[in-house]
Amino acid sequence: MAEAETDAPRRGGSALRRPGVWGWMAFDFAAQPFFTVVITFVFGPYFVSTLAPDPATGQTWWSLAATLAGVLVAFGSPFLGAVADRAGPRKPWLAGFAAIKIVSLSLMWFAAPGSSIALAALLVVLATVAAEFSIVFNDAMIPRLLKNEEIGRISNVAWGLGYVGGIVFLGAALAFLAGSKETGLTILGLVPAFGLDPATGEGARATAPLAALWYLVFILPMFFLTPDRPKGEPVSAAIRQGLGDLAATLREIRGRRALFGFLIARMIYQDGVNALVVLGGAFAAGMFGWSITESGLFGIILNVTAIFGCFAAGVLDARLGSKAVVVAAILCLSAATVGIVSTSPQSSLFGLLQFAPAADGGGLFASGAEKSYIVFGLLIGLAFGPIQASSRSWMAKSVSAEEAGRYFGFYAFIGRATSFLAPATVSAATALAALSLSPVAASRVGMASLVVFFVAGLLLVARTPGPPEARLLRRAAG
Repeated sequence: MAEAETDAPRRGGSALRRPGVWGWMAFDFAAQPFFTVVITFVFGPYFVSTLAPDPATGQTWWSLAATLAGVLVAFGSPFLGAVADRAGPRKPWLAGFAAIKIVSLSLMWFAAPGSSIALAALLVVLATVAAEFSIVFNDAMIPRLLKNEEIGRISNVAWGLGYVGGIVFLGAALAFLAGSKETGLTILGLVPAFGLDPATGEGARATAPLAALWYLVFILPMFFLTPDRPKGEPVSAAIRQGLGDLAATLREIRGRRALFGFLIARMIYQDGVNALVVLGGAFAAGMFGWSITESGLFGIILNVTAIFGCFAAGVLDARLGSKAVVVAAILCLSAATVGIVSTSPQSSLFGLLQFAPAADGGGLFASGAEKSYIVFGLLIGLAFGPIQASSRSWMAKSVSAEEAGRYFGFYAFIGRATSFLAPATVSAATALAALSLSPVAASRVGMASLVVFFVAGLLLVARTPGPPEARLLRRAAG
């Protein structure tokens, strides 16, 4: 991106001293609790296990909601990004999607057992689509807000702050809201706040409107402090021209070989990342018989580690460039995947380390094999935040402020287009292996297939030039 494209809001002082940058980073802090608590650890499990009449029905509706949301985001993001580039400001779009997200989350409180599961699924779809579209518009603000040499550091810091927000909200939810149906108490042994009844899932349901309130409060700094683009064309005209711009982007991107190569590489390695994060806990739960508490704590460990990983990666991205961080993260995730599939209930590193069975009543993660698995999980935590944050910075360094909306829309599409492929590969490999191996061994073979996605992504990244800023840094260092 040429220096001439660096405009006024990006000038003046260190990025972390500018209120507008902190306002922009507050978006990640505001947005993450929805994904961490509502989708992954609290409301999602409640939807499947309690709201639905049986787990199979719950899993079917939850998967359907995730699939529908993914399709809408994949095909809607490029068009909306193209429209926003012509219309100008990003904040009106962010405000509109924030309203949809907040209303949808607030209404999830009424998803009590016995209520309409279809309506609850629809609310999940609306909230997810609004959340994902908001990310497109927020990310598109980066090229105008930051200088190229600042983008990698700030992107990683913002991502780390997002994990901080998710962990704070999740910890509060587990400690004070979500009580056990068996004991009526939270994980700290407390009576749930506000008189929430665990028998009817009120603690889990309450996380949705509270996540809406959290989002409303912490997204405000972005609206008040972060500069926006000037007004462009009327929205009606922008919509009419949007499809044409989208077609032009598809033609352009094939001619920008470095950017096109990066997007294809990201599509492959990000599939592996998503599958590893989503399936890693379930893989361990099946192997070691983990409870929800142990699975939840494993997730917390990964997210806490990711905070430190992002902050460290921010420094490395600023010094070495986004490509170096992405390569290091892929290598780390590959090692972590080999490590977890090398672990069985009695051993690790393919039998080089043998462990005695855990004693009854030994507590959380009592066996040596479980502790070994946690170590490999730390590698996942260190890498899965930075690989996403530095991929975002790579993209932002590769486009101009004027085209950022449509290109980040296409970036969102690429991230979704093949999201089914890695989980489907794991499923197919597991099923085939189960024909001749034990269930535990078959699951290890299935998870091992993720290494293919990391190796293929790494090979493509290695052949792809880094973003312009990284090449300039290397020339300056030489």
